[in-house]
Amino acid sequence: MNVIFLSPHFPPNFRHFVRGLRQAGATVLGLGDEPFDNLHSELRSQFHEYYRVSDMDNYDTLLRGTAYLTFKWGKIGRLDSLNEHWLETEAAIRTDFNISGIQQGWIDNIKRKSRMKQLFRDAGVAVARGRVCLTPEDAKAFVQEVGYPIVAKPDIGVGAAKTYKITDDFELDFYLRDKLPVEYILEEFIKGDIITFDGLTNQDGKILFLASHRYSRGVMETVNEDGDIYYHSERVIPGALMQAGTASLKAFDVRERFFHLEFFDLDGKIMALEANIRPPGGLTVDMFNYANDMDVYQEWANLLVKGQFNAKAERPYHTVYIGRKDHLSYQLSHQNVLEHYRHLVCHHERIMSIFSRAIGNYGYILRSPDLEPLLAAAEHVLAKN
Repeated sequence: MNVIFLSPHFPPNFRHFVRGLRQAGATVLGLGDEPFDNLHSELRSQFHEYYRVSDMDNYDTLLRGTAYLTFKWGKIGRLDSLNEHWLETEAAIRTDFNISGIQQGWIDNIKRKSRMKQLFRDAGVAVARGRVCLTPEDAKAFVQEVGYPIVAKPDIGVGAAKTYKITDDFELDFYLRDKLPVEYILEEFIKGDIITFDGLTNQDGKILFLASHRYSRGVMETVNEDGDIYYHSERVIPGALMQAGTASLKAFDVRERFFHLEFFDLDGKIMALEANIRPPGGLTVDMFNYANDMDVYQEWANLLVKGQFNAKAERPYHTVYIGRKDHLSYQLSHQNVLEHYRHLVCHHERIMSIFSRAIGNYGYILRSPDLEPLLAAAEHVLAKN
């Protein structure tokens, strides 16, 4: 099978997906804007060919690159980056070259938060009241309907970039002046734990493995307040989340894809937040591996190339991600963390600056069969001077 991996150098840990494709027997073709010699040495060694474009945002150059690789290597079986930023681009290329996967006609359903909200409703899952407000008058009418506080975020957007929690008329006026020149969706503010429903499906939409993570605080609050965050995996997925998650996957028609669905847990009642039809960000894919003693990078590649997924994802461990920021002063030094929690730490690394406002400048993954030591460690690692 010929597989094009788009923008394979970003984020850095996604090079393991490319490695998995090569080991699964695929003809691995790279398409990106990074000079070949600048790629990680492990990544360079996996390609049968790498085609460099000058500008990933220039669709014509991507079309020419895909056409060249198709002419030289034959029919392209799959094309992906597993990256939120390129979902629309990938769908357009797949449509133009008749490549299997999400097509252009479906992309709004997994990019627009307003469309996500409707699909969650179709699945029978509760959602916060909200709608796209195109004018100041629309925004003020929405506030009259639901009251303060509200949340404003781009209808198409990644993470918590340029999102607002609005608590009064003054903050509403500031939002209207400061927001990006794009469509925004306004929603009632929901206070509750954020819990995820993560995993991978096969071509028939059958779930091959599942994970769930609970956050210490909201990503929006972390970004807007420039604070820190941790989140941990669950070994047992709550029944209400399982019901809402599986129903949502059917509504979003998730096939041969990773998924990262976000929900509010309101004392056991589940309310949908948003759907991401790609792997979760940061080091969460690595948390999948440490929680299950598996290689999900390889298993994904095996699924694409061979239609196989052989790992047993039984979640013998809890994992926790702890993100620290350089500008905050912590009681424990980095070396203190590694020495004090050497029996729990299984991975640590510096985080790319583009992600640091949401998940920190430095990240640690800890694991244990028991959750309590991980939560205690997270609080200790993030304790301030």
